Order: sequence, then C-alpha cells, then structure tokens
Amino acid sequence: MKKGSQLQRITALRITVLMLAGLGLVSWSGFAQQTFSGSTEVTVVEVPVQVVKDGEPVRGLTAKDFELYDGRKKVPITGFEVLDLTAPVPAAGTPAAVAAQQVPVSARRHFLMLFDLSNSEPKSIIKARGAAVSVVDNLHPTDLVAVATYSALQGPQLVIGFTPDRKQIAAAIDTLGVPKLIDRSPDPLKLVLFEAQKDASATQASATSSGGRAEVVAAKEAELLDNLKSFADTADRADRTARQQTLKNMTGSFTGLARLMGEVPGRKYVVFLSEGYDSSLVSGKVNTLGADEAAPTFDESRIIATTNASGSDDKFGDTGSQNAVEKMLDAFRRADCAIQAVDIGGLRAAGDQGGQRPSGHEALFNMAKSTGGELFENFNNLQTAMGQMLRRTGVTYVLSYQPDGLKTDGSFHPLKVELKNAPRGSRVVSRPGFYAPLPYKQQSPLARLLETSSTVLGEESGSIVTAVLAAPFAAASGDRAWVPVVIEVNGVSLLAGKQDAKLPVEIYIYALDENGSVQDFVTQTVGLDLTKAESQLRQSGLKFFAQLSLPKGHYTLRTLVRNGSTGYSSLKVTEVAVPAFAKGEPALLQAFFSEAPGRWVMVRETPKAGQTPMPYPFMIKDAPYIPSSKPVLAPGQETQIILQGYNLAAGDVKAQAKVLSADGKEVGDGVFKLGGRDAGGASLTRLVASFSPPALPPGDYQLRVTLVDSAGKEQTSMARFAVGTVGAAPRGSH
Repeated sequence: MKKGSQLQRITALRITVLMLAGLGLVSWSGFAQQTFSGSTEVTVVEVPVQVVKDGEPVRGLTAKDFELYDGRKKVPITGFEVLDLTAPVPAAGTPAAVAAQQVPVSARRHFLMLFDLSNSEPKSIIKARGAAVSVVDNLHPTDLVAVATYSALQGPQLVIGFTPDRKQIAAAIDTLGVPKLIDRSPDPLKLVLFEAQKDASATQASATSSGGRAEVVAAKEAELLDNLKSFADTADRADRTARQQTLKNMTGSFTGLARLMGEVPGRKYVVFLSEGYDSSLVSGKVNTLGADEAAPTFDESRIIATTNASGSDDKFGDTGSQNAVEKMLDAFRRADCAIQAVDIGGLRAAGDQGGQRPSGHEALFNMAKSTGGELFENFNNLQTAMGQMLRRTGVTYVLSYQPDGLKTDGSFHPLKVELKNAPRGSRVVSRPGFYAPLPYKQQSPLARLLETSSTVLGEESGSIVTAVLAAPFAAASGDRAWVPVVIEVNGVSLLAGKQDAKLPVEIYIYALDENGSVQDFVTQTVGLDLTKAESQLRQSGLKFFAQLSLPKGHYTLRTLVRNGSTGYSSLKVTEVAVPAFAKGEPALLQAFFSEAPGRWVMVRETPKAGQTPMPYPFMIKDAPYIPSSKPVLAPGQETQIILQGYNLAAGDVKAQAKVLSADGKEVGDGVFKLGGRDAGGASLTRLVASFSPPALPPGDYQLRVTLVDSAGKEQTSMARFAVGTVGAAPRGSH
C-alpha cells in the first residue's frame, strides 16, 4: 500500500474507502463534481516482524520469504515494507530526513516509560528518572515514546502520549506529570506536555530569580518527592487480605492497559521502573529483604504456583491472585507488548527502607520473562542491555493483509508468521494476533486518543478528501513568523456515514521541526448543525482557518481531520520553510489563487487562552480575499493569483511561470501576466497576476513562479493546482 492511498494506515482498525461512481479512488481533479455511490469498509492488518540470528537482525528478506496465517488459514500478503533502523540517520533538513518522518507507525518501535509510584520508594523514583532518560537518549529518531505513572489510588495515568518529541519526553520524565511542576498544554492527544515558547521563558525566569539552575532543580525535586509520598504503598501496614486486593486491582488496571496497547500499531515495549509487588502473594513463599540482603536465586518452577494447590495462602499463594497475574501477562502477550522490567530498589540508600519491605524482585522477573522482555537488576548494565535489544530489533518487516468478513466486535484473532528457507538458527518475532475493530462510538476515550495520535504520526491516508495550504508571513515583531493554515474539507466525503444532526469535526494541526519536536499546534472541534449547513457542505465543504507561530526552520505540518461521529479521517503532511524575516532574508511565498466568496462553510480557529490572533493575512489592495488550498482550473480559464514576497530590492520586478507535472517535469507555460503592484510595507511586496493553464489532461500540477527583483536576484516558489475535466466549473477563479 503506497503513500497517498485512500486507505488509512492503521492496524486492525476500520478504514473507509469512499469510491467515485465508476471512477475508482477520489482524485482532486474531480473535486468540484464528485458523486459518491456509497462506501466500502476495508480492514488492513499490518504485522511487524523481526527475524534474528545470533542476536543480530537478518536482512535482505522479501515478501516471498514469509507465510502468514490467520488462525489456521494461510492468507495472502498484500503489502510488504522494510525499515532498517541501523542505517545512518540522515542530516536534518535533507529530503532523506523528511522521508524518515514518513515511516509507517506500524514499523516503529513504541516505548512506554511506566513509573510505579505505589510499589516503590519515592527516593528510588527520583533517581530512576535518570535511567529512563538514558534509555530515551539512545533510541532511534523514529522511535516513539510515551510516559505514564501507576498508583493504587489513580491506576495508570498517561503523562504524554507516543511522540517523537524528545524535549516533551524529557519534561514528562522530569516532572512525572505533577501539575505544580509544569504548565500543561491543552493538547487533547497528549503529544505535547508543555508549549515550548512559554516553557522556555518560564524556565529562564525561574533560574534568574532563584540564583541558578541548581536551586531550581533542587526545588523541583523536593516538590516532586513530596508529591510522590502520597502515592507510596502502605503494604507494610496492611494485612495480607488488603494487599491481595491491592494486587488484584493493579493486575486489573494493567490488563486494561495492555488491551489499550494492543490498539497501538508496531512493536511495543513497557519499560517498567518499579520495586515490584510482593511476590509471596502469588507464590506463597514470604520473601522480604533487609537493607543488606541480596536477592534470592530464582526457582523458575514456582514463579507462578499451580492453581490446584491446597493449603494456606501463606504456603501456596492465593489462587485468585495467581489467575489475575496470569490474565495480566496474557493480555500483554496478546498486545505484542514486552515488559522490560527495571528493579529500582537497588538505588535506595541505607536507611531509606523504613524497615523490611517485601521484595518485588521475583515479581519483576516474572513480568519480564513471561512477556518476552528482560529484567534489569541495576542501572549499570541498563544501557548496554537495552542497546543490545535495540540492535536486535533494528530491522522490521511489515506484512499486510486484508481479512475477509471481519466482524467489528473487538474479538482477538491469533496470527502466526513462518519463514520459508530460513537461515539455520534464525528466530521469528511477530505479534501473536490482533483485536478486531470496534465501532468508533464504542471505543473508550483513551483508545480513541491512542488511535488518533498514531494516525497523526503516520503516513498520509484517509477517506475524507482534504487539502491544506500553509505559508509563512512575517510578524510585526520578534523572530517568529505567523503561519496561516487553510484546510479545505470536501463535504460529501465528510458526511459519509452521517449519523446525527450535530456533526463534530475534529481538527488537529502539529508543526514538527527537523528533530521531531512539536513547535506549535492547533486542535479544535467544530460543531456543525446539519439541519442548517448540510446543503452547503454537500455543494462544497468546510474551510477552516488557523494560525501557527514558528521560528526560522523547516517544518512538517501534520493535519488530521476526523468526523467525530464515525471516526473517518484524513491525514495530510505539508512541508513549510520559514525564513528569517527579521534578519532580512528574502523570500517569495507560493502563489495564492483567490476564489469567489460564499462557496464554503467558513470557520476560523478559536484562539488559545492568552493568544493574540493575527490580522487576517490574505489581503490585496486593502481588501480581503479567500485563498484556495488547491484550486481546480479549466484549461484556458484565466484566474487571479497574488504573489507576496519579503525583503526584495525596491523597484520594478520581472516574473515568469512554468507548469510542472506532479513529479516535477516541465509540461508547459500557460498564459501568465504580471499586473499591478500593491502598496505593501518596508519589507513586503505584493503583486497581482493572472494565470491560465495550458491544454493539459486532468490531473495534479505545480505552478513554478520565478521573480527577479531590481537587483537581479531571483526568488522562486511552487504552488499546487489541478486541471479539471472539460466542462467542469473551475475552482479558484475570482
């Protein structure tokens, strides 16, 4: 399945493909006159596979080397991709780096850093953060990391969702989500914990007022330590029955967590930082450690005692606890989620124990061994051992297939992958199965969150037809530029599967820099009353205006539009380069195609708290115009365009235009005429021009405009447009 397909790349989740009557998949060239004959649901199951021999990944395999079984039935492999994370990381800003951000989510490794607040001493947790950061620092740029905490009082709490943003991850580990320690951002997907611009100024002010960074760190750790004490386990003061109930509550919470992790595509690893629960509640053998005692030698045969044992719980363990633990571990196995357990008890200094504490070392060993992970007994070997695991899983083969007649009931379907002509001694590691999708409205809020965040970070996909326009505009002051974003959503595809009179349209826009850090974002749910807006939506659609604030650099804008009733969505990935306007760097923005007003249901972003809305940016001769995100033109039809440049030499300018195919080949000139000049500002130049495309077959094209200023310097920009079928009403004409 290739990028740009209307199939949404998600693992075992519903994908809707809207088909044009007799025309196959939706194309932009027919946007103005689409007629949909209905919808067909297709589910694509993606199976990430690693093949290992002697601790090293096996390379060079093809789809012909694999066999895939759904239960006992061999199924055809319809898609095959390879991701090699051992290849050199491309330099930031290069085309290779941009391509690296397009890695399918199903091929990425996902790490959940899970801090156990109830079964660990607070001081151990404070020190454990350093180990977590060391793991994150050694991950591949395409790896995604989430941070969560567990406490008996609150259960699992997600601090930050799976994100490539290392700054956000570091902040989540540093604060563990304590509200007093960070000014949380209003990001509903939890990809952003704090807003970078706001946090930077706050950190600087704190350091200045307190006399330096050391004082700030000490104050933060004291605040965190005080907060963690409220979650500390009281197992040493509770009777055995109460501790067994606490264990059953924990295993129940973790079983639910594992079920959610099963919804996340790709290989999953839980890095569980804990001192472990009292294993005697399960095995029956009391095992407590004093301050100077070493961990016992394990007898693997009694990690989980047999459930038909008779006698006291102290001798044989509690059958209910045993069953609860096994159910939890089975849920993690089904979710293809290995637990990398880190025993943080060794970090406590003498005297920190407050008396003897039941050892959880054996429990951690069982959690790791039973899910295909490892137990790290001290942090000295953590980086080395994790490095071996990362190298072992560095090559991923993604197999895809389409199951027939899959019921949307959430049931588990076992899978098996076999290797043909396998090198002797090689081992296949793959997901043991998948969960059938549930209807969108039946999914839990957290399941929706994880699905949506995975989609945002994936490849372009989706059934809703959208187009995105984004361009940098110089701000009145400061070193950040305004970046207006205009999203056009085709109404017919948005309304597919309409269920209610009220339609919630969820919009997510994230600007990722070259390092994968989120520099700014916009999220909003637009509520549409279909009793009033449906007719206009079907004629055209929704046009949404938003704004971002970005410093100089190259960015990838990830724009997701979702029907909040059906779950159908669309992801667009747009590249934006922001010049250093304040330093006089010249730039020519892409040509803006103006269109007649009154066609769209128009909605503008609701500014965040404390945000100053930018003035409406699309102006010509003191009058606003409406830009088309991707105009559909008719051959020979004259269309008004606006050229906007910054820091060009004063005086007359010359311009020429070329039409390029979607793959960048010149295909003609069309008719391009440069018109009047608009009074801009000291650094702003606006020009009105007209353009008529040549006789071209319907399809997607680019308009390359080259502007030569009075000093002879050239500036070039590219704009997308489409040529419609003969007789189609053009979009974008003024």
